[in-house]
Amino acid sequence: MSQNDMTIYDHIEELRKRLIIVVVFLMFAVIGGFFLAQPLIKLIQNAAIVQDLTMNAFRITDPFKVYMQMAILLAFIITSPLILYQLWAFISPGLLEKERRVTLGYIPVSVFLFLLGISFAYFILFPFVIKFMFMLSGNMDIQTTIGINEYFQFLFQITIPFGLLFQLPVVLLFLARLGLVTPAFLSKIRKYAYFVLFVIAAFITPPDIVSHLLVTVPLFILYEISIWISKIGYRKAQAAEKEHQEKQN
Repeated sequence: MSQNDMTIYDHIEELRKRLIIVVVFLMFAVIGGFFLAQPLIKLIQNAAIVQDLTMNAFRITDPFKVYMQMAILLAFIITSPLILYQLWAFISPGLLEKERRVTLGYIPVSVFLFLLGISFAYFILFPFVIKFMFMLSGNMDIQTTIGINEYFQFLFQITIPFGLLFQLPVVLLFLARLGLVTPAFLSKIRKYAYFVLFVIAAFITPPDIVSHLLVTVPLFILYEISIWISKIGYRKAQAAEKEHQEKQN
């Protein structure tokens, strides 16, 4: 059954089936995350940027909270290819054959960019932020006591947004392939996009110019790469649409 022949009920039923598949696999991934969470937490604790620090639990439930959050985060990362595939499978009937093949290739790229964004935030940005915070505490003669819950919450708040921000090229390419945005439009709103990215960087980083530039410059480069990639996607979308119309005529 093509998407044009499907009723609203059929769409809802199709969505329900795919959500069930995602939930089942996510539950198994959470179980797997229980085994991976503790070694990963220990690895992060023993990392070079915090090896001389002692993690403290200010509440009895703090270790369990961090453990559960890490397990669930790992589960979502493990399941992300399946989630993206189910999303693709749900919308693919409305795409042309060439668009189906091309957009299917977005899935591994999207996962790679998410992991790349997290890695950039953890290995490059996070050490700068931690060093800045400790330098500020030292200048104010403040003894910093590290709570494990607060530390990992801070870590998640920095790394996860970068994983999402690094999806920008894939998102804009996908929208360009659908014809919802054009490279000309993205170029036209460049200064507004830069301003939004600049504000996002200001919220993520501490108030020093080095950390801010460390975040802002890669985001600007990412946007320019997104425009360049969208040009390729838009041209291919136009060519595919023209070919489809010629076949119909």
